[in-house]
Amino acid sequence: MVFLSSGVKFDLELIQKYDTPAPRYTSYPTATQLAEGFTESDFREAIARSNHRKSPLSLYFHIPFCQSACYFCGCNTVISNNRNIAKPYLENLAQEIQHTASLIDQDRKVLQIHWGGGTPNYLDCEQVEFLWKQITRNFNLDPQAEVSIEINPRYVDEDYIFFLREIGFNRVSFGIQDFNSKVQVAVNRVQPEEMLYNVMSWIKAAQFESVNVDLIYGLPYQTLQTFRETVQKTVALDPDRIVVFNFAYVPWLKPAQKHIPVEALPEPQEKLEILQMTIEELTKSQYLFIGMDHFAKPNDELAIAQRNRTLQRNFQGYTTHAGTDLFGFGATSISMLHDAYVQNHKQLKEYYQAVGSDTLPISKGVKLTDDDILRRDVIMCIMSNFQLNKSEIAEKYGINFDEYFALELELLEPLAADGLVNLSTNHIQITDIGRLLVRNVAVVFDTHNQTPEKHFSRAI
Repeated sequence: MVFLSSGVKFDLELIQKYDTPAPRYTSYPTATQLAEGFTESDFREAIARSNHRKSPLSLYFHIPFCQSACYFCGCNTVISNNRNIAKPYLENLAQEIQHTASLIDQDRKVLQIHWGGGTPNYLDCEQVEFLWKQITRNFNLDPQAEVSIEINPRYVDEDYIFFLREIGFNRVSFGIQDFNSKVQVAVNRVQPEEMLYNVMSWIKAAQFESVNVDLIYGLPYQTLQTFRETVQKTVALDPDRIVVFNFAYVPWLKPAQKHIPVEALPEPQEKLEILQMTIEELTKSQYLFIGMDHFAKPNDELAIAQRNRTLQRNFQGYTTHAGTDLFGFGATSISMLHDAYVQNHKQLKEYYQAVGSDTLPISKGVKLTDDDILRRDVIMCIMSNFQLNKSEIAEKYGINFDEYFALELELLEPLAADGLVNLSTNHIQITDIGRLLVRNVAVVFDTHNQTPEKHFSRAI
């Protein structure tokens, strides 16, 4: 067993034993439970109930367009160099915003906004301003709202970065994946080192409040040493947050991955060594291990939220505001209300047809039962805070925790015996070694029929 800082231990034998497919629990129930048959009327009723609860809002806007395909990508994207393709999309997006916003009480404050993709900076400044005005006209933004955007560093300049800051964005995220040029060529994402440092310097000069960067381990031609160099260069950039994703090679689901030379992928043993090294390097550099694949500086909002036990997860990953209702806009986006999840049409044609017929462009959804809501609370406590207070859950839901979850507590015993979790009279506590395998603990409370080998990535 290797002891790492920041409350993490790396036990190779246990990691190999528990390295099985499991949900990432950005929601519970997971997105695989979304099904056709969920109607517009169902969504309207869910919105009405959310208005009654008066929960604050989180808004997500999906911009699906990219100029070229990154072979590792698992997102729903539209690849096109024809910038005119964005115009009808924005027009339909504006209609959807107006239609949905008319159903939401205007006194509900927006605490978070996120633009994702695809490539949100596929939009030019005029288009960004158009969409921004649609948002501010239709929603009540809190003056302290977190407003974030994902950017592709290959398609921005200094003026664009400053424009984003001036219009209202205060957080930014961009993908590095790997500094190594050979790896970049293999995944069709060439980003010279100088470019990445320039983009970061512009972001800091524009005084964004938080910067997140993404890395991916398990890509072709990566070695322990080359990725160590990537991690060290990333630390030198000094971002506030770093996300380190495990690359899942699934060409049968993502055809673009067929371009990746499979023989160049690192072996499973080396991937684990790369992961261990990455955790060591980042925690040594004073980044805290937040959970799953997130690292943050101690003064970052994610770290503070975890200390305050207000950290939560949604379809964008970890979020600092528990208790918000998330409304997603644009093709393929997902809304997460207290008792219902809803996904929009993925294909542009179907999305445009629905918006054009003045209906909410939803394709599928799921209504949550009381049991779902209870189990979601349990799973999110485990995933976000690495601990669970039984009496708090019991009081909140009017249950006897040990009786309600008798089977689950029995199933946790082998995990406790292996040192992943400590079970006491009133607490379930994830151990330092269990932090890397927290999905294995959470899945015990998941009662939905799953076929994990089909839908989910491996735990490590």
